[in-house]
Parts: sequence; structure tokens; C-alpha cells
Amino acid sequence: MAFESMKAGIAALMDEIMKRPEDRHILQEQLRERIAELEAMGLPVPEDYKRFEDELSEDDADAIYDSGKGDKG
Repeated sequence: MAFESMKAGIAALMDEIMKRPEDRHILQEQLRERIAELEAMGLPVPEDYKRFEDELSEDDADAIYDSGKGDKG
């Protein structure tokens, strides 16, 4: 899969997580897999992808997404 296509797929997953917070745990796993694919291929992982995944992994992510806010800002 081409780098740009992979990036588009990751961006779509990130959008889907924001739209469907109730499914974020499943979608987060897919996001991790896609990021791992980039890393395994030696391709750069954009910083915003890493930051988004880190925010999902934080302890308070459930409270953020369960409240329906979708983000911290």
C-alpha cells in the first residue's frame, strides 16, 4: 500500500473515532495496527497520529469521549 494511501486510511480512522466514540476501543486497535505498519515499513509516522493515539491511551480518555466532547479543547 502506498504511503499516501496508508496516511489517508489512518486519517479516516481518526475521523471515525471522533464520530463514533462508543466504538473507539475497537477503532483505536485498528489505528495502532496501521501505525505499526508504517513503522514496520520504515516510513515516518506523522506526529499528529502519534499524539492522537497517545491521547486515546491516557487514563482520562474514557471520561473525555464518554462525555461526548470528543476532544480536550
